[in-house]
Amino acid sequence: MRSWSARVAWAMLAVFAAGYAAAPLAIANGNFQRSPGMHLALVLAFTAFMVVGAVIVAHRPGNLVGWVFAAIGLLSSAGVLAMEYAEYALVTRPGSLPGATLAAWFQWWWLPVLGLIFVFTLLLFPTGRLPSARWRPVALLGGGGVVAVAVLSAVQPTLRLQNEPYTLPNPLGIAGAPDPEDGTLGAVLLGVLIFCMAAAVVSVVLRFRRSRGVERQQLKWFTFAAALLLVSQLLDLLLLPEGELTDVLSGLAMAFVPVAAGIAILRYRLYDVDRLINRTLVYAALTAVLGAVYAVVVLVGGQLGGVGGELPSWAVAGATLAVAALFQPARRRIQAVVDRRFNRRRYDATKTVEAFSTRLRDEIDLDTLSAELLAGVDQTVQPTTVSLWLRPATPRT
Repeated sequence: MRSWSARVAWAMLAVFAAGYAAAPLAIANGNFQRSPGMHLALVLAFTAFMVVGAVIVAHRPGNLVGWVFAAIGLLSSAGVLAMEYAEYALVTRPGSLPGATLAAWFQWWWLPVLGLIFVFTLLLFPTGRLPSARWRPVALLGGGGVVAVAVLSAVQPTLRLQNEPYTLPNPLGIAGAPDPEDGTLGAVLLGVLIFCMAAAVVSVVLRFRRSRGVERQQLKWFTFAAALLLVSQLLDLLLLPEGELTDVLSGLAMAFVPVAAGIAILRYRLYDVDRLINRTLVYAALTAVLGAVYAVVVLVGGQLGGVGGELPSWAVAGATLAVAALFQPARRRIQAVVDRRFNRRRYDATKTVEAFSTRLRDEIDLDTLSAELLAGVDQTVQPTTVSLWLRPATPRT
């Protein structure tokens, strides 16, 4: 079974790599030059889905999440190739390549990709099965909605290229077919898909609330990656300037979602997620605090000593020194707050050890020390049983 699944995984990776023969076409069409950051972001994200999906298929072929990820990668690869191929054959160099109409017909490839990501990944992660049989109608409704939208897009009377204002007759089109992007039917289908996506999110929340042990750690990985992606998108919309670097960072955040899912499913360093979440919270809060301090000191210094709108150099130097002086105290304080709020067991264990060390300095009675030591171990490590053995003192000769 393992050798069969490994061969299938390698074959899918080869097909995916062949699909990115579209890269020279994207350059020839000028699409890459117009937005290189966006292209790199999409390549990073879809490559992560494909590679992680292939690895899961090779090692956990019974887990449907791996097959979903592989399908996302293959559809994206074929779709990007068809999109660039059609544009090159119809717009860049008309008539230079055969099969341009068929490539243009496949422009609906992104619809099932969205359904696989936002419905089936959420419903199936991390076990590869639905949370229970009661979620089967949601899966069927989501799958039916995606298929309906894809079929209606595929039978439109005219085909439209995604990157160019170019249309052509659809040889498989049906006259009068409703447009899934407009009209009453389009609104109904959109509502169905939004409902299924919201229900899939709810299924993850319910799984997390009911999970224990390994499954809870797996869901932590996935939730952590999704939270980073959400934060990156908010920063992109509200704070970061538009540019190629911002697009690449968004692509890295998107790529981390399947990577985190693969770590969770394959259980590689599964329990490192707690430390990762802790450090992320600490340094994110520390960056925000120090950034605010720097901005306040610079602004105040500029108001006090600025001439003609120019910022004095001493204000920048003072802000830098203030941030450097506050770094360690602020980090320790924020670490304590994060531990107290999100890692209570570690916080309580640290406090117990500190209290035990304080009492140990002033205690000389062996029985009292033994009792204190056993109590400290019980509170920090929380073993099922604990005992203390003291080696008898060797008599001096």
